[in-house]
Amino acid sequence: MFALGAVSLITDVSSEMVTAVLPLYLVAGLGLSPLGFGLLDGVYNGFSALVRLVGGHLADRGGGRHKWVAGLGYGVSALCKPLLLVAHTLTPIGLVLAADRTGKGLRTAPRDALISLSSSPESRGRAFGVHRAMDTAGALLGPLAAFLILRATVDGYDAVFTVSFCVAVVGVLVLVLFVPGGARGRASEGTTPDGDAGDVRPSLRAALALLRVRGLRRITVCALLLGLATVSDSFVYLLLQRRLGVPDRWFALLPLGTAAAFLLLALPLGRLADRVGRGRVFLAGHGALLLAYALLLTGGRTTALSAAVLLLHGAFYAATDGVLMAAASGSVPPQLRSSGLALVQTGQAAARFACSLGFGAAWTLWGDRTALGLSTAALAACTAAAVLLRPDREGVHEPEGVRSPEGDRSPEGVS
Repeated sequence: MFALGAVSLITDVSSEMVTAVLPLYLVAGLGLSPLGFGLLDGVYNGFSALVRLVGGHLADRGGGRHKWVAGLGYGVSALCKPLLLVAHTLTPIGLVLAADRTGKGLRTAPRDALISLSSSPESRGRAFGVHRAMDTAGALLGPLAAFLILRATVDGYDAVFTVSFCVAVVGVLVLVLFVPGGARGRASEGTTPDGDAGDVRPSLRAALALLRVRGLRRITVCALLLGLATVSDSFVYLLLQRRLGVPDRWFALLPLGTAAAFLLLALPLGRLADRVGRGRVFLAGHGALLLAYALLLTGGRTTALSAAVLLLHGAFYAATDGVLMAAASGSVPPQLRSSGLALVQTGQAAARFACSLGFGAAWTLWGDRTALGLSTAALAACTAAAVLLRPDREGVHEPEGVRSPEGDRSPEGVS
């Protein structure tokens, strides 16, 4: 798990270097409208939804391909970084970002399956918390590296993209050399009441049949619903810049606040989720995000307001990112772990893609304040609906319910 965390740390340094400067590069450097940026940002954050199921299925087939499918995804994303040096218009940039997110889509579910399968069910929230903390350490270092490069070089953006590529290659090498190749489920997971080990064969049909498991279906619907009202990070930082009048040269430092809060809170909230229920912590995280939106709507221009927004933004990720995967893992057998997690990730990513497009269009038509007000109201409504769906009642998987898709025989589960 620590080797995989190191891979994520290094890779996040690379990807967050690009993410930190991309909004300013596209809007200020290339002159894209908020709608155009919303389209590209939606591609950047949502295109991976189209390939996550493929990555999950490829990793599950054969039982030991998680590492290599993840490695393919990391490699594709690394190769996309230097292509940003030659892409200067909407269409080429969109294609490069789509390819980069294809790599992310391929690697995310296999990586999370490796974490899940290497930890016990009762400590899964802690395991994801450790990984997300290491991952976020990279997210903290990436914007700082981008900031220093922009200040030290003449062609700052090109230098950021070049260094990002070199760092990404190091991450791929660490994965190949130090992460174990196999991922096997624990004997206590995926067994029937009769004690027969789960013999579910990985297939796309079996993966889709997992939605008949009530616990996983409930979690997936909640993730999709809340994703429809989750404004992209990039838009949050652009809104903060406008509120505070942050100079362009300091813009790359804004993600540091989110990353620092995420880093400090990921492990404590992961442990809390193991104790009080992962669904409850997941919903509380969206409550923190709702409060961050409300603070942005106040129109304040103080440094304290900015710090509070970034703290709440980081707390949102600490309470939702790894916690969601830990919650979903309990409803999925080991043989379909990557595919099951990919189902949840796909719904969430597709919803956030739609939110980016909608927010960008609303900003273009009515202005940033109106767009944020609509998103705040939508998030409040979606959070209330998710509370009624009760994702805190996490399902415990019963493989027979997957092998026999005609009926839903999985128990409701416990929190």
